[in-house]
Amino acid sequence: MTVINRLPSTSLSPRASSPEDLVRSAGDCRLRRSADRHGHHRRPVANIGGDGLAEYEFLIQGTSAPNLTLDMIPAELPVEVKAVHLGTLGLGLEPMASSLAALVRREHGRRLVMLDPNIRPILTTDPQYRPRLDSLISQSTIVKASDADLDWLFPGLDRMAAARALLARGPKMVVVTLGAKGAVGMTASAEVRVPAPAVRVVDTIGAGDAFGAALLAWLHDHGRLSRDLRLDREELRAALEFACLVASITCTRPGADPPRRAELKSRR
Repeated sequence: MTVINRLPSTSLSPRASSPEDLVRSAGDCRLRRSADRHGHHRRPVANIGGDGLAEYEFLIQGTSAPNLTLDMIPAELPVEVKAVHLGTLGLGLEPMASSLAALVRREHGRRLVMLDPNIRPILTTDPQYRPRLDSLISQSTIVKASDADLDWLFPGLDRMAAARALLARGPKMVVVTLGAKGAVGMTASAEVRVPAPAVRVVDTIGAGDAFGAALLAWLHDHGRLSRDLRLDREELRAALEFACLVASITCTRPGADPPRRAELKSRR
């Protein structure tokens, strides 16, 4: 949510990464409902290698991480909420995973849904994980996947074939992030690849989230944040270039520290 708040737009991101279960970034307005505020938050531990790449461990047992339940989600979302974003731990921990799946079932015909699987194999032991993920893919407007996600979803397929297979499952757009190599985006009518800006990488923490939030911000800014998403080739390219720029800046400093909009003006 830090990225969306620094690149203001209108979206909903029910990621339940703390007991403050729902955060809406329209005017930095927060929707908070009953939750145990006395529990501990999950503690992600990031180990940074010499190349700046991060490996994660998640200390979850006994924390508040999975505590989002369906009754914490508003029965009706405000009309100004145009998008729902979900992924990562939200897909693998109960009761949060089932609650978010129910939210998407209810909302996917009303507003844009963006899914970032960000698959962590250590969290995929639940036998319902894969069928739940497959269902969410089919109900999503945008799926943003890493090359590692594609390897897990479609072992043995090359990246482009895997991305096309993902698109065939129902999303209107699939975006594949390729780290320092940039990103690929595809719709039913266009495929575009853009390079990432060359930067000195300090660490990669938060780069994927920065990319996804920047993509939503671009769509909002250009009047494309809707469930019937339509982009031509040049719009797709521009959206990916903006997202790559935001992600690359995030990689130039320690921790998940995405840029503010004013900072981007000097970089473009």
